[in-house]
Amino acid sequence: MELLKSFIMLLAGVGIFIVGMNMMGDGLEKGAGNGLKKLFAKISGNRFAGIGIGAGATAIIQSSSATSVMVIGFVNAGVMTLFQAASIILGANIGTTVTGLIVALQSLGQEGGEATSNSISFSDIAIILVFIGVMMMFMKKREKIKLAGTILCGLGVIFVGLDIMSDALKSSEDITVFFQGLFTAIDFPLLLILFGALFTAVIQSSSAATGIVITMAGATLANGDPVLTVQSALFIVLGSNIGTCVTALLACIGTGTNAKRATFIHFFNKIAGVVIFTPFIWIFQDQLVSLLKNATGGNVQFQIALFHVVFNVVNAFLLAPFIKHIVKLSEMAIKDKKKKGEERKLKFVDERLLVTPAIAYDQVKKEIGYMANLAKENVVASLAEINSPTKENPKLIYEREATINFTNKALTDFLIKLTSEATMEDEKHIGACFHVINDLERIGDHAKNFLEISEELIQKSLSLSQSAKDEVAYMASKIERMFELAIEVFESTTKPEACEVSAKLAELSVIESETDKLKKDYISNHFTRLAEGKCDASHSPYYMSIVTRLERVADHLINVGYSIVNPTGSQA
Repeated sequence: MELLKSFIMLLAGVGIFIVGMNMMGDGLEKGAGNGLKKLFAKISGNRFAGIGIGAGATAIIQSSSATSVMVIGFVNAGVMTLFQAASIILGANIGTTVTGLIVALQSLGQEGGEATSNSISFSDIAIILVFIGVMMMFMKKREKIKLAGTILCGLGVIFVGLDIMSDALKSSEDITVFFQGLFTAIDFPLLLILFGALFTAVIQSSSAATGIVITMAGATLANGDPVLTVQSALFIVLGSNIGTCVTALLACIGTGTNAKRATFIHFFNKIAGVVIFTPFIWIFQDQLVSLLKNATGGNVQFQIALFHVVFNVVNAFLLAPFIKHIVKLSEMAIKDKKKKGEERKLKFVDERLLVTPAIAYDQVKKEIGYMANLAKENVVASLAEINSPTKENPKLIYEREATINFTNKALTDFLIKLTSEATMEDEKHIGACFHVINDLERIGDHAKNFLEISEELIQKSLSLSQSAKDEVAYMASKIERMFELAIEVFESTTKPEACEVSAKLAELSVIESETDKLKKDYISNHFTRLAEGKCDASHSPYYMSIVTRLERVADHLINVGYSIVNPTGSQA
């Protein structure tokens, strides 16, 4: 019965530890969104820069799995090359080692697993951190303080979980004997690696697995023997690096070929590292443990944490020169599929980016910019059809219109999911995006209507007068300029108050007022031409519809531009 209670207590500690990690990771992801954006903005073809970015991003969000999933999302969305992804994944493996160092802090001020009289009590600090963090989380109107509270609370919960695990291992000699017996039974390097891989695959976090291993290594039997020797722990840590690939493997389900290749690269890097290190550790394990002992002053838990750092750093720099070859290997292993009919998908957005709302929002803006350019192309092309009909353009216009409609639906679904992940401040910007894509979809509908007018004019053998065509062309030039301004303002990274942005918004408003006046003047001109017999009355419905719709397009574009000031696009 005592063994069962201790075992349940240990499981509870593991659960609390993982909850704390997730809580801290979520807080860090949301709070460090701008920092991550700046890091990923520096992505280049330099492999060492990529390793640094991957390490930095993972150190910030405390999860190599999250970084890997994010990278798979970027590759699937086509905004990151496999070469860039490979270097970032190598760096992510380094960044994840920070968690092991945090866990090892619990051992400071302890001798033989028992706290000394002058030791730092991490249990007490953890409880204080949880309390302070929870109090800060209640400050809902102050988003930054709330996020800081989430991070503090998560960090505190991590140490509470570790403390519960330690107490569980100390509460009963039976449980320590049980685990010592288990590790003795599988005390063979390959079995220990397999155990580490399977255990990590189950909990889907190498950081958590390493933390638990570090805690186990710090526990001792009544006679002073360790529950888990450092030698055995090293092999389990190697296995945990393979097990963490499960998250990436799950993330690549339903992705494109390149995203699957990125997952292959992630898996290959881990396997290669383990294959390289295992024989070395197997042969020289006593010497390695001796080096780690000297480097850490004999602290067992820091020995394992340090090894985890060394393994991933050395592995990254050993494989860095061969990144191009690893990418080629992934292309050989995963062939391009024969395209029977390409499935429509978003160009810049992938659901795997939801783990980092700030980056996901940036990708949404890129997708909206792409959608706006499609709408612009359709308006220009469909109006050109009215003046000079062609056989090729209608097909392209209908194809772009289908893409605009798909983007509207898919992006709306993505934004709904993003809203639940975003901070209160980001929710305002996301709200503006809902309005913008709706305006762009309506512009796309107007462009389609222009094409339908053109097709009907051809069917009825009708043609607008040259004066009417000139007026439509002039009004269309105003709309083109509005498109340029609206897109530039929406995609701008500067604040709405900036002089350049304010000037563009002012010009946008002036042109929109001009289109209102042009509509009235042109309708008046049309009736004058009718009275003078210069125009046929059968043309009236078509001309009036074109001019009216152009004025409505201008209204939608003013909404797009002013969305950075007001989510609804209002100029007020």
